[in-house]
Amino acid sequence: MLAHQISRRILQSSWTRAGAAWLFSMIGLAGSCCPVHADERQVQRGKYLVGIVGCGDCHTPGHFFGKPDLSRALSGSEVGFEVPQLGVFYGSNLTPDKETGLGNWSVAEIVAAFTRGITPDNRELSPAMPWRGFSAMTAADANSIAEYLKTLKPIKNAVPGPFGPTEKPTSFVMKIVPPSN
Repeated sequence: MLAHQISRRILQSSWTRAGAAWLFSMIGLAGSCCPVHADERQVQRGKYLVGIVGCGDCHTPGHFFGKPDLSRALSGSEVGFEVPQLGVFYGSNLTPDKETGLGNWSVAEIVAAFTRGITPDNRELSPAMPWRGFSAMTAADANSIAEYLKTLKPIKNAVPGPFGPTEKPTSFVMKIVPPSN
């Protein structure tokens, strides 16, 4: 209704029909060319996948103590995994905090980290991170997870480490012990 009234007024003024057509095409482009957020269905799919693959287990404070702090969900763990001869690695902050989380990472960089095990600074993720399993994920599902993570509330939480094999960790550690021969 409003568009009809506007178009009638424009045509009644000194504008030409070509000018009016140009104006309405520009209004249409401005409203559709640059989505601010990912599709809501894609974000909801990402939320679902994050839940079923258990991201919160290793990336939420308190989870390994049986009391996950859901007010800081996915903001990183205070418990590290010790991998013999590699060191101790902590579940990182997955929220979009720019200082301690993924706030400066693009969707493609987030996807590369959890499907190829490579961070934007070319560091390889710990074997404790199951990126090899996630590498079989479809591109659509991987993008949905990354888009969902970008929608979280940023939470400032710097996790310890990583620590090399000769460094002393500063927080709790779960030790992975290989079988004896």
